[in-house]
Amino acid sequence: MEPVPGRRWQKVLYERQPFPDNYVDQRFLEELRKNVHARQYRYQAVVFQSGAVVQQLCSVCVFVLTWWYMDAGMLSPQGLFGAALVSSLLGYVLFDAVDGGAGRWASGRTRWADLKSTLVFVAFTYGFSPVLKTLTESISTDTIYAMSALMLLGHLIFFDYGANAAIVSSTLSLNMAIFASVCLASRLPRALHAFVMVTFAMQIFALWPMLQKKLKARTPRCYVGVTVLFALAALAGLATVSSVGAVLFASLLLAISCLCPYCLIRLQLLKDNIHGPWDEAEIKEDLSRFLM
Repeated sequence: MEPVPGRRWQKVLYERQPFPDNYVDQRFLEELRKNVHARQYRYQAVVFQSGAVVQQLCSVCVFVLTWWYMDAGMLSPQGLFGAALVSSLLGYVLFDAVDGGAGRWASGRTRWADLKSTLVFVAFTYGFSPVLKTLTESISTDTIYAMSALMLLGHLIFFDYGANAAIVSSTLSLNMAIFASVCLASRLPRALHAFVMVTFAMQIFALWPMLQKKLKARTPRCYVGVTVLFALAALAGLATVSSVGAVLFASLLLAISCLCPYCLIRLQLLKDNIHGPWDEAEIKEDLSRFLM
């Protein structure tokens, strides 16, 4: 019931009204809206998008396993370099074959430019590999392992999984991964080991995600197949080192790809955001002309 009979309350500030400042009438809640910007997710779509997280976790796992094999003498640097070279050539061909060369044509980059960049990187890395090998001799091994673990964790946190968030930084993520590879490579037996390790890190942390993004955009089914095979390969390699670690890692991958999407879908049903006249005003008109 309004305080003054016969006088209707108006939601204006320029007119004096015989109502308290905090007064609202029964029409106040008529403009109430719920979940205006809420998104409806499908379980299959969320599971598909979680493949990027699974891919990156497996990349870190494969990288650490490769370093462990080289440190234990079970993998030669020549063998790793040969396998990395063959897989890089296959990935290079597949990268262009996925879209028929449309991406290369749009960017205007030639194969000769790619070859020069590769040769320069390999030459500089090989030339500085003795420096990389002795770069952290004055630092204890435990500190090196701790820094590497933190850098790889930061790489996973800041990696671009496709989300539009302020925390995403592809450059920072890649730099942290390369820094971790340099730290771990400095604990390998020879300079050749360090050179091959840093080269492999660039391949798996820089080139591999680029191919995966193109496969995800162009051929989703192929992307799913590659993700599953890559996860199985990482689990098989981890099982040769620790069966308990393989079981825990498999549980982590299943939780990320199956359990977390289910929890997101279920929690989305409980979402209850309200919008109404109490919201802050939003200026939707283009005001750029006033800045000239």
